[in-house]
Amino acid sequence: MVEAPEHPPVLDRRRAGILLHPTSLPGPREQGELGAEARRFVDFLADCGASVWQVLPLGPTHDDGSPYQCLSAHAGNPELIDFADLITRGWLPPDVDMNDRAAGFARAWQGFQDHADAAEWERFKDFRHRHRHWVEDFALFMVLRRRYPAGSWADWPQPLRDRQPAALQRAREEEAAAVEQEVFIQYLFFLQWQALRAHAHARGVKLFGDMPIFVAYDSADVWAHRDLFKLDAEGRPEVVAGVPPDYFSATGQRWGNPHYHWERMAADGFRWWVERMGTQLELFDLVRIDHFRGFEACWEIPAGDETAEHGWWVKAPGEALLSRLFAVFGHLPLVAEDLGIITPEVEALRDRFGLPGMKILQFAFDDGPMNPYLPHNVVPNSVIYTGTHDNDTTLGWYRHNEDRLRPRLTDYLGCEPVDMPWPLIRLALASVSRLAVLPMQDVLGLGSEHRMNVPGTREGNWRWRFDWTMVPEEAAGRLRHLVALFGRCD
Repeated sequence: MVEAPEHPPVLDRRRAGILLHPTSLPGPREQGELGAEARRFVDFLADCGASVWQVLPLGPTHDDGSPYQCLSAHAGNPELIDFADLITRGWLPPDVDMNDRAAGFARAWQGFQDHADAAEWERFKDFRHRHRHWVEDFALFMVLRRRYPAGSWADWPQPLRDRQPAALQRAREEEAAAVEQEVFIQYLFFLQWQALRAHAHARGVKLFGDMPIFVAYDSADVWAHRDLFKLDAEGRPEVVAGVPPDYFSATGQRWGNPHYHWERMAADGFRWWVERMGTQLELFDLVRIDHFRGFEACWEIPAGDETAEHGWWVKAPGEALLSRLFAVFGHLPLVAEDLGIITPEVEALRDRFGLPGMKILQFAFDDGPMNPYLPHNVVPNSVIYTGTHDNDTTLGWYRHNEDRLRPRLTDYLGCEPVDMPWPLIRLALASVSRLAVLPMQDVLGLGSEHRMNVPGTREGNWRWRFDWTMVPEEAAGRLRHLVALFGRCD
């Protein structure tokens, strides 16, 4: 058995971070990008004394925009690619329509072919070779989705649905140019992300990613590795993932992701997971495993059920999987999202590998002094938050519960909780948790209308953005003072 580290290297000291998905960055389009505004945000983090930028999953999304239901567990979202950078590189003309993404990518691919030097071509070829275990299937998957836009891959003609070799070969030949362009688009994403990562490292900022434990049913991963999922003969899910009724929803959450055939994954040494983790480590310095408890047991729901109420727990081989990952990669910089229904077995699995868990201050004041989220009960090897992307903003949370919370917070703080959310920000930064992360909405002091996601709902999520005019002049200095006061600066 592999000896696990005491804690991931990224938690080597006390740090502070800010949670903001790149889609929430300012900019002229409907969502943020990996360009100048992303670099400006890194500079803002550094000015605040923060050394961690936490993001949500970066994959290409379905129409609902949820980063937790992506078209690939490896690919980057093309909507995040910055066209201004491609103009600078000479691959796009200055007059390109920034909002016509399809035409822009086609012109960029042509511009690359016309103007890229030999070194750039070698970098492109190297990217394609290193990512061959996913990028070729993903590129064809995206092209076929455009050819057959109705439904999911299970609705494609049967030879393509079932990946018959002759049908795949014919499709690759017919769509060769389009497939090449899709591979190039992924090259652009990874190129720009690595440039942003280099800028972040130069400013002393680490990138903290998020890996959902499950993948979307309509994804290149499930289509290309159908045998690894619990699907019927036509490729439809037999059971789907979710969680039972909890804090967020009285009927539970039915996520709809297909469940894994764990025994098949184990049979080849969890190769699919090794490849997936390799991509995450190429992108991030620290990785959160979303729904970590699923590595110990998963909530399976009959595929025909509309809610998650009538599911059941099924054991998962978490120890064998994590042992394999540690054996391949060494000391993995992982954080366990251990919220919700957590059993002693889940805690033992987390602690066996020295993984930090999560502590949420918005959950801390519902019980007595033994509440595990209260700062005096947390442990150093943890990540503490005022709230997450699934919570209301801290100001909104307080406003909706002020009559109940004010006396409890007053008693705990020793003073009136004025100027919310700063009392909770101070508690997070003062805690013994090695990493304290604040949603950008809390740094800006914003209310409920600015929350990112309401779990269990499908409309109006994942669209929040900020503008630099929202940032109070004193915000960076005020936060930097607290970060320094509580020993979270270099």
